[in-house]
Amino acid sequence: MPIPGADAEPSVAGKRAEAVDRALQAVQAAAGAFSAWSETGPTARRAILLRAADCIEARSDEFARLMTEETGAAAAWGGFNVMLAARMLREAASMTTQILGEVVPSDKPGCLSLAVRQPAGVCLGIAPWNAPVILGVRAVAMPLVCGNTAVLKASETCPETHRLIGAVLAEAGLPDGVLGVVANDPAEAAAVVEALVAAPAVRRVNFTGSTRVGRIVAELAARHLKPVLLELGGKAALVVLDDADLDAAVDAAVFGAYLNQGQICMSTERIVVDAAVADAFIDKLATRVRALAAAGPGALGLLVDAAAAERVRGLVADALDKGAELLAGGDGEGRAMQPTLLDRVTADMRIYREESFGPAKAVVRVDGIEAAVRVANDTDYGLATAVFGRDVRRALDVARRLRSGICHVNGPTVSDEPQAPFGGVGASGYGRFGGRAAIAEFTDLRWITVEGEQHYPF
Repeated sequence: MPIPGADAEPSVAGKRAEAVDRALQAVQAAAGAFSAWSETGPTARRAILLRAADCIEARSDEFARLMTEETGAAAAWGGFNVMLAARMLREAASMTTQILGEVVPSDKPGCLSLAVRQPAGVCLGIAPWNAPVILGVRAVAMPLVCGNTAVLKASETCPETHRLIGAVLAEAGLPDGVLGVVANDPAEAAAVVEALVAAPAVRRVNFTGSTRVGRIVAELAARHLKPVLLELGGKAALVVLDDADLDAAVDAAVFGAYLNQGQICMSTERIVVDAAVADAFIDKLATRVRALAAAGPGALGLLVDAAAAERVRGLVADALDKGAELLAGGDGEGRAMQPTLLDRVTADMRIYREESFGPAKAVVRVDGIEAAVRVANDTDYGLATAVFGRDVRRALDVARRLRSGICHVNGPTVSDEPQAPFGGVGASGYGRFGGRAAIAEFTDLRWITVEGEQHYPF
């Protein structure tokens, strides 16, 4: 990937070169710390991560303040970020003794044949701004537990929040060099990411963010034959079957659609409802969304910037021009936007396919299960989905047919537990964070033998 502006004026080029140099210094420090850290026992690693969980909770107010200042997040979202990040650290700590191998049967007499997992080396984690504490911690916790050292590439939108993660881990006793946090200006981002991915000491890459940027990171990693874990965008469908508990489905839809102004990769983007219950369900849902809007645009936080709000308003305008019905919201100024609900959305509307990453949500009416499955799967994305129905066996059958890495029966699309495998398919990426599944992402599986008496043919 060419570095934009390589022929720019010396001051700009010089700043870019300085940013790249700082990034590579962090890689060099991590590489230097790898030998000692990879040989550190599981009990010592566990103790550091458990202390880090305590430290991050102790600085909850500081994290929440930084998130509000840098991203416009509501204080409650900051508190939730700290809570889940602390749980992620504790879950990761429990994995230090779960990095297991096995004895592989051998046809050679007297041969001990082993499959052994070992740390890979320096792991690069690139984290976004929308859930900065959760996703910043997730980018480095399991790599560190597996005996790797790490570099966290901070988001340009929330560098101080991500720097504080590094400070918390240092406070907890992580040795110097084991984790470096790299921050840069937006104009330097492409050059810094390219240099970090290309650095020979970097052996693994994980990226959470947009599908557009994820493709670039994947292409860079492929050029250097480096494994990459991608958790990208989503267009989560919440399917309401004809036997659903409508009140429960409404609760889940409101939570999943509007938490953090819809700026979550798992946010409910399309509500696919069976025509048999559509009128009753939509009436209940619209009433709830109007009440939520009445609390004011800032009640759920602000959008990250005015450009994001303008893009979401553009999706709403396009849908209305093509025949959608506005049931709630639709207005706001600057970074503020009211929770918005659109009914009778069809496939020719941009909001049907494009990830809104904001508080504008589409209702799509369908006739029967087959149509519901077809519409829910009518997307390039495949991160999270949900299905509501009282007949759990039937709902589970629908869940199995949905193309997504995550599906919840009678629960919201927005859900995360540190011990669960988390990731998507299609344009939502590949690989899995979470629990034991993540161990395979951040270790090398090696075949090692201790040979017995040998008999060679020549």
